[in-house]
Amino acid sequence: MSPRSPLPPPPPPAELRSWPDREARLADRARALDELGRRLLGGGRLAMFLCGFLLLHLGWGLVGVLVIAIGRPDGDLVMVLTGLVTAVLGIGALVPAVWLTVAGLRRDRTVRGLLVQWAALDRHGPTDARLRAPVLSACWVLLSFVMAGIGLWMGFAVPAGVSRHDGYGLVVYGMGVAMIFWVTGLTGLVKAVGHYRFAVRLTGRGPSAAS
Repeated sequence: MSPRSPLPPPPPPAELRSWPDREARLADRARALDELGRRLLGGGRLAMFLCGFLLLHLGWGLVGVLVIAIGRPDGDLVMVLTGLVTAVLGIGALVPAVWLTVAGLRRDRTVRGLLVQWAALDRHGPTDARLRAPVLSACWVLLSFVMAGIGLWMGFAVPAGVSRHDGYGLVVYGMGVAMIFWVTGLTGLVKAVGHYRFAVRLTGRGPSAAS
């Protein structure tokens, strides 16, 4: 399925379920879990995650020209005027970046809800084991950990490394960059670790009572 194709529907209510046998139910469950797992951690979702991150940095970087100019002790008028122009461009990048980030979080919540519903339908060891996606989970955790680590480091390094001659604008800009790294990294970590823990609990639970 392409990223724009509809998500798998939720499983039908108990009173409307009409699979001919358990094998058919497991086959539908496997297809739904594989697709939902891909939508949550796959390459397309990772690309969307990184695209939002880069757009946030681009937008804040353009706005940062104005922030730095206003905070300079010398009050360079040319730099302030230049910053006004770049700030308009920066806002134009920040708006889709914020939309992309919020849309991704909402879609993740929907996917997780469907994932829980399909997982609760039955139990099948090979399908449940695939849901762990150890390679993709490790990529998400490593990338998000690096982002969060950079953000945390910058949160301390920027205020300590900026002198009063640089102006407070540079501190504000640096802290904004640190916040983008920290929040984005923390979001990715919570998502990847939460999914992996869910998959581990799923493969470790007892046999389903469904037949």
